[in-house]
Amino acid sequence: MYLELRDLYVRYGNIEALHGINLQVHKGEIVTILGANGAGKTTTLMSISGLIRPSSGSIRFKDTPLHETPGHKIVRLGISQAPEGRRVFGPLTVLENLHMGAFTLTDEKLVQSNLAWIFDLFPRLAERRKQLAGTLSGGEQQMLSIGRALMASPEVLLLDEPSLGLAPIVVKAIFSTIRSINKSGVTIVLVEQNAKAALKLASRGYVLEVGRVVMEESAANLLNDPAVQSAYLGGGDNAQSNPE
Repeated sequence: MYLELRDLYVRYGNIEALHGINLQVHKGEIVTILGANGAGKTTTLMSISGLIRPSSGSIRFKDTPLHETPGHKIVRLGISQAPEGRRVFGPLTVLENLHMGAFTLTDEKLVQSNLAWIFDLFPRLAERRKQLAGTLSGGEQQMLSIGRALMASPEVLLLDEPSLGLAPIVVKAIFSTIRSINKSGVTIVLVEQNAKAALKLASRGYVLEVGRVVMEESAANLLNDPAVQSAYLGGGDNAQSNPE
């Protein structure tokens, strides 16, 4: 198995956030994790990236036990995260932020190659490379957050709410770029409130409710499931719902 969470429990003090979830990601997939606020989606991503330690269960990436591996070593193994809320370094320039994402790399040629790729994916970042990150728009900061994560040459990219707070036209551009990143060979685990857009992009999906996986299906089946439609896909189609 490429990436697997098995019987994973996570606690915050006396509060149990994940109750024995099982989740699998195959190489080359886009897998989306759906759920209401507080369902455990972000906790799941943070557990994979080593920012939170599970109380029991296992996380394995190509047979390496991530639940026993420090976060900086997980980045070196090939897993990067673009966190919810972007969390760019406001006082640093765009270029300095991107170089921060390459802190695990020692090959300067690879750093420059990754930088060229990111500027190709996000031409706006190339235009603003000397601009302070804190002065960027929300959409530009999201591009920078994703670009920073890509600087580490990840095999797996964890994306936490990339469309949050963005205008529909920006969301459309971000989702189009996520598809391009995946086509380049990067496996993606996507947490996204915009369930319809996420399912149109993904190959498979999981639905979390209060820390438990209640549904695992192909993205197409989830899109057509009445319970999923009622809970997460309410309302008509709009520009934001379609990543094409």
